[in-house]
Amino acid sequence: MRPIPIVPRVASGALFPASMTLASSTVGSRIGSIRYKRYSAFDADLDKDALAVARRWHAAFDPSQLPSGTTTYARSSGPGGQHVNKLRTETKAISVFPVKDILAVIPPILHPTVRMSPYYTAGSDALTFQAQSHRSRTANADENRKKLASVITQLYDEKVPAETGSDKHAKYKEVVKRFHDSRLRDKKLQSSRKQSRRGGDM
Repeated sequence: MRPIPIVPRVASGALFPASMTLASSTVGSRIGSIRYKRYSAFDADLDKDALAVARRWHAAFDPSQLPSGTTTYARSSGPGGQHVNKLRTETKAISVFPVKDILAVIPPILHPTVRMSPYYTAGSDALTFQAQSHRSRTANADENRKKLASVITQLYDEKVPAETGSDKHAKYKEVVKRFHDSRLRDKKLQSSRKQSRRGGDM
């Protein structure tokens, strides 16, 4: 006769051993946590008042509001033939915009990021831009101002998320509810296992 296989005892009539069920529950909890973070609103951990101020500023932003800075001129080193070699053609524009002047016209939420710009010069505590693609001094100086406006706009885009829409809020609430319901089920399941083990030992 063939030996009768011994089937491991499964507590509480479960279909799988307790250890396997516990592992599955832990994995499910982790997946729920990942989904919770994935679907959370982008601005959930940010200061709502600071975001509101920044968004109002951005809606009314005009590059002319930025500081004028200080611009000096030098001989252009770019192409241009004989025009570059003339003594009077110092058209390369070097514009310096002090950080303190920039901070005065942008929302506080952007302040920490200004000095992280690749155009930041620690010695002068300013953002420095150079332009020499035009033959006109004025055109090169204007290009530097455009570069400053572009940098400020980029800092805003990186720091301030788009306002969460109503459909995003609904999705977020739904996922939060499922996540918390899943955690409650896990806690109840673990509690029932503990009680079952205590009853078996007596």
